[in-house]
Amino acid sequence: MKRTHKKDIIAYVMNLPESSTQSIRAYAKREKRPLRVMLIWDKKFPLPVSDNAPLYDILLMVDFSRPEKISEAHFPYQDELLAISCRSEAHISRFAKIIPNVPYLRTPTSESLTWATDKYEMRKRFKAYNPKITPAFTKVSENSKEERARIITKIGFPMIVKPTNLAASLFVTICYHEEDLQKALAVGFRKIKKAYLNDKRVEEPKIICEQYMEGDSYSIDCYVNSRGTVYHCPLVRVKTGKDIGHNDFYGYLQMTPTILKRETIERAQLVAEDAIHALALRSTTVHVELMKIDNDWKVIEVGPRMGGARDKLYSLSCDIDHALNDILIRIPNKPVVPKKCKGFAAYMKWFAEKEGVITEMKGIKKIETIGSLVKLKVNKKVGDRSLFALNGGRCIFELYLYNFDRSALLADIRRIEQMVKINVK
Repeated sequence: MKRTHKKDIIAYVMNLPESSTQSIRAYAKREKRPLRVMLIWDKKFPLPVSDNAPLYDILLMVDFSRPEKISEAHFPYQDELLAISCRSEAHISRFAKIIPNVPYLRTPTSESLTWATDKYEMRKRFKAYNPKITPAFTKVSENSKEERARIITKIGFPMIVKPTNLAASLFVTICYHEEDLQKALAVGFRKIKKAYLNDKRVEEPKIICEQYMEGDSYSIDCYVNSRGTVYHCPLVRVKTGKDIGHNDFYGYLQMTPTILKRETIERAQLVAEDAIHALALRSTTVHVELMKIDNDWKVIEVGPRMGGARDKLYSLSCDIDHALNDILIRIPNKPVVPKKCKGFAAYMKWFAEKEGVITEMKGIKKIETIGSLVKLKVNKKVGDRSLFALNGGRCIFELYLYNFDRSALLADIRRIEQMVKINVK
């Protein structure tokens, strides 16, 4: 007698944004297809408390330290799972541990996820696949005079020092001479272990140095199906803290779509595809960070998940349901990406010009009068400590803007820059 099972569960590993649940509920209603949402959670950590109704229908508590426990937890649902995703860079390693236990779902391989979340392994794959898309790089074993001499000989100045597994530009530092390198490595080796713990990461902390690339930063989110076909979302122009005079590489301003020529965008898309195929990624959304240097494109890094804030940016500017497409590519169905965008959207993260205790926050309330404002979230208050991203800090406030007119959006961004002042002691 043949068993019949209803595949109606969409699972998320350790992170379930509200946008994902909303998109799945709306899709289920449109398709008249009941779907359930599962959250897979590491039982070592307390579940976040929420005042809202749970975003999930099923909560699966898992002991990730023991492979047999992962299997034991998943077996009862194996025939009911329709798709599985991970929305957070910090938890991709747990996602990789689950994959062997869901063999009949379309997923990336565990190996490809390892290559895509370890910047050292990533660079090695890029170099082997197409050395033109990656800068020179090396892994750092220790902060000794001999090791620094080796790094300087291989990479040269200026260079970038970064952890291999952290996102949001945490502890990313530019070095112009050996004193900078010595300090960056001292801070990095001392602090990244704590940062890995804060992000609930299970990887071993590592640091790499790579050649500094000077150009314009962009990013693009793509969907890659099980056959390696890549569907591209619009490019996003990224202005970093470095671009506005801060000694930091956080994404200060992200705006989409760009006004680049079609030929230039197509070259960027081809380089993004090279990076995706170099890492052998499949059945996933991919976030690719790029550097435009004159007419050439280089890959900064790749993440096997949606980019931060991209679901909102793409929804506002181009009516793309990014959270739903992230699932469609895994079912598998073709993602829906409109050929034209209706307007322009921006995402801004605000850090103080200096580190210290916040003594005054001026102008933030006035942002609510800006015509293009969609959403404002304030993360810190007077008395809190403000740190740069390179030292593990998070932004003071963040906001989304939208306007069908690009010049009007740029004008509103300038108004915000003029009205806000953060003083620190």
